[in-house]
Amino acid sequence: MLILNSAAILISLAALFAYLNHRFVRLPTTIGIMLIALMLSLIILTLGELGWLDLKPYINWLSRDIDFYTTLMHGMLSFLLFAGALHVNLNDLHRQKWVIGLLASFGIIISTGIIGGASYMVLMALGIKLPLIYCLLFGALISPTDPIAVMSILKTSSAPKSLHTKIAGESLFNDGVGVVVFLVLLGIATSGTEVKALDIGLLFLQETVGGAVFGLLSGYIVYRLLRGVDNYQVEVLLTLALVMGGYALANYFHLSGVIAMVVAGLMIGNQGRVLAMSDETRERLDTFWELIDEILNAVLFVLLGLEVMILVFKLEYLLAALAIIPLVLFARFVSVGMPVLFLQRFRTFTPNVIKIMTWGGLRGGISVALALSLPAGEAREIILAITYAVVLFSILVQGLSIGPLLRGGR
Repeated sequence: MLILNSAAILISLAALFAYLNHRFVRLPTTIGIMLIALMLSLIILTLGELGWLDLKPYINWLSRDIDFYTTLMHGMLSFLLFAGALHVNLNDLHRQKWVIGLLASFGIIISTGIIGGASYMVLMALGIKLPLIYCLLFGALISPTDPIAVMSILKTSSAPKSLHTKIAGESLFNDGVGVVVFLVLLGIATSGTEVKALDIGLLFLQETVGGAVFGLLSGYIVYRLLRGVDNYQVEVLLTLALVMGGYALANYFHLSGVIAMVVAGLMIGNQGRVLAMSDETRERLDTFWELIDEILNAVLFVLLGLEVMILVFKLEYLLAALAIIPLVLFARFVSVGMPVLFLQRFRTFTPNVIKIMTWGGLRGGISVALALSLPAGEAREIILAITYAVVLFSILVQGLSIGPLLRGGR
């Protein structure tokens, strides 16, 4: 009953904020929804501080009954990733495989190191005590670009096809590597023991390669089932089962459900769409998953806007965030620039590709969810506040200004 009530409130707020944005604010839907939710949250907090409105019981309910980490990572994420991958052309992705592969692996590791080391020095200078391992954890959770935020913004922006594929492909695959790096560092931080290189390698293979193989296998099974029927209700239901059952099974076997759903979505969106579906099924399937994508995106950005009500903000955290935001952008510039400059020897790139991919590397709900998964304590409080500030800047500033850059990258 609590789950139903929470879902009802979130969807009602998403619908109201979407209406207000469409009628009055007129920003891209997800950004407008998040901005309205954020403004409402700040008004509620201000009234509470003035003693005019005490909503602490409801804020406590928000943090207790709507667990952002569980809602996103074990609920909405599988649907959003599958829906995003469903419309990515596999041939275009294959042509950009080296760029995407390097950005989603080497780029994440480089960015984690730069952000972790630089954040440690910034926080020390501000008198904030945060162990280096936790600074590296922050680097790991903030380095991957968020596929949900990126795909949402790309829908409303014009971009060259090759550039669109690079940005979308990287965002879909780099979370698997980012999560593995995060889990390894979290294990070191919480256990205090050194993790061997072999253990890291095995965990990486299990999560990423295992997740990809599982996604390919489950996607192929559903593809074969789709070929055996010509009924769009049954076929839509099969894809729904693939997403929900496949993600749950991948997590049960300690595989990357993120990568599994991306690979399964690519399989169904390419092989399945061409060889196993009638025109009517393709149309109905696209409509269904586009609707799921829009609804869940709206709810996610409402949650992001409301999440500010449960954060602890201090002046030193705000100063740290203002100093770290440029560092995150610098790390992104380096982690994109190195692979692109290396590959320029063998292939050509669209103009300003490094600048566009740096500014277009949006962070979103996944970074906040990973920060919320940290053990309770001062370290979590610091990292969560800075992460939220970086995500806000990424979505509101970078997201709203990426359009002109994309048009310039033609």
